[in-house]
Amino acid sequence: MMSEKSSNPETGGFFQEPSPWKNAWTLFRSDGLALCGLGGILFLLAVAIFAPLLANGRPWLLYQNEIFSSPALRYLFAPDSTEQVVEKIFNYILLLLPLILLERILARFTRRNIARWVLAVMALLLLLPFLSIGQKLDKTDWRAATSNLKKGEFVLFAPLPYGPFENVTEPYEKFSWPHPFGTDQIGRDVMARMIYGARVSLAVGIFATLLAMAVGVSVGLLSGYLGGAVDIVVMRVVEIMICFPTFLLLLILMMVMMDYKFQQSILLVIAVLGLTGWTGLSRLVRGEVLKQRVLPYIQACEALGLPRWRIMIFHLLPNVTGPILVSFTFGVAGAILSESGLSFLGFGVRDPTASWGELLRQAFSDPFSYYHLTICPGAAIFIAVCAFNFAGEGLRRVMDPKA
Repeated sequence: MMSEKSSNPETGGFFQEPSPWKNAWTLFRSDGLALCGLGGILFLLAVAIFAPLLANGRPWLLYQNEIFSSPALRYLFAPDSTEQVVEKIFNYILLLLPLILLERILARFTRRNIARWVLAVMALLLLLPFLSIGQKLDKTDWRAATSNLKKGEFVLFAPLPYGPFENVTEPYEKFSWPHPFGTDQIGRDVMARMIYGARVSLAVGIFATLLAMAVGVSVGLLSGYLGGAVDIVVMRVVEIMICFPTFLLLLILMMVMMDYKFQQSILLVIAVLGLTGWTGLSRLVRGEVLKQRVLPYIQACEALGLPRWRIMIFHLLPNVTGPILVSFTFGVAGAILSESGLSFLGFGVRDPTASWGELLRQAFSDPFSYYHLTICPGAAIFIAVCAFNFAGEGLRRVMDPKA
């Protein structure tokens, strides 16, 4: 949206009014807690996206027998994980970032439309190896295999040279230099599992909340705008669902899915959390729509004979996005907390997938003896939830003119 120009009575000229986005950012950054929350979110996203570069048991660059190779590169396209969909999504984003940077550089020398088309083509071509390369199990101990390199040969590992599934030392080892966060019950590096656990938490938090938003916004728009019998029936269904304790409902649904032999996977957790977390948002959207539908611009649209779906999507929805965005940030925090709780109780993602809640569960038998499994995952969950809540509170103040 272009900013408007207004006349300046003192100089007789014109000055450019700041855009609404700049005004919102100015208000947002004046809140210290909101900025801390935004910084925490960016930090978690960076850890999740760059996880293979931070913790990896395979070398990124190996020069041996006069041959250069990258054993870790293949597993970006076909990760040896039980949760390939989520891993591939984050790996795709990791490889897409340099292409976006290249597009920015190219836009300086050519037309922006040409640079965008080049980026779109490269992004589509990048999908091909993710779809064509098959999964392959590699049990090579690369640290042992590269321990006796000849003169002139070299190897480059990630800063933490352990994968999330490798048994690297004795179980329940405490904090040490080789393993900063210790090891878990079967000798896997806790720091490596926490780094990859950030992918699980963010994937569940973001995608489950997006699913809940899609359902909640659709139900709220239809109920608020159509009104009458539709509103009465829909709201009674919503009130019945709200009567159930949310976490108990999650446990029941996960147990039912397990009885029907559904695998405990991230996708199942996302579906269950998303399909049970839309009720509050639907009531919020309905209330906003009820306030908007009596305003003159909606009556003008109806007088012009615009279709109902067009009024709801192109006129009502843009004017109720403020509360939806605020609800999204709080929803992500709630979904992360719910996933950690489910994994702690054994109903979340299955082992060997790394999860913060699953690491906490390993310390349940003796939290004080296994304090490293209590402190580190607990701190990660605390930071993630606080970051999204602080950012959501700052966003609420920006969107609410009465705040």
